Amino acid sequence: MRLKNRFFWIAALVSFFLDQVTKYWVVQTFDSEGTTMPLIQGVFHFTYVTNTGAAFSLFAGKVEWLRWLSLAVSLALIALAWFGPVLDFWERLGYGFILGGAVGNGIDRFILGYVVDFLDFRLINFPVFNLADVFINIGIICLLIATFHKTPTSRKSR
Repeated sequence: MRLKNRFFWIAALVSFFLDQVTKYWVVQTFDSEGTTMPLIQGVFHFTYVTNTGAAFSLFAGKVEWLRWLSLAVSLALIALAWFGPVLDFWERLGYGFILGGAVGNGIDRFILGYVVDFLDFRLINFPVFNLADVFINIGIICLLIATFHKTPTSRKSR
């Protein structure tokens, strides 16, 4: 039996696994929240922070509805890949990366009550984020590529 939308599942599992492993490493390596390790001083650091909100700490403290949103998005994407049509390559990757990121951050919200963030680009004063966020954005880029690869349906002239 061949698994439908195989690259969807591979992208989802790889992105989820990498997200969870890196968050575990941060929690085990850093003594406390706010601890930082510069990789390139003043440019890029690993900084352990917790986020009770959404991206960029929007809706901080509103973790209750965010955990349910993560669950709903995850279930919808699983249903799409399992019961929906065979997706094209870029759609499989895009939806898979988004699923992996949503599940990674969703599990944090359900188990911990917050999301572990650690990627800290200080050169541009960007909010601290994690690999789940990266994979969600890569997924969106893949879906944009899929949109541009689709050919418009040709109209038959009468």
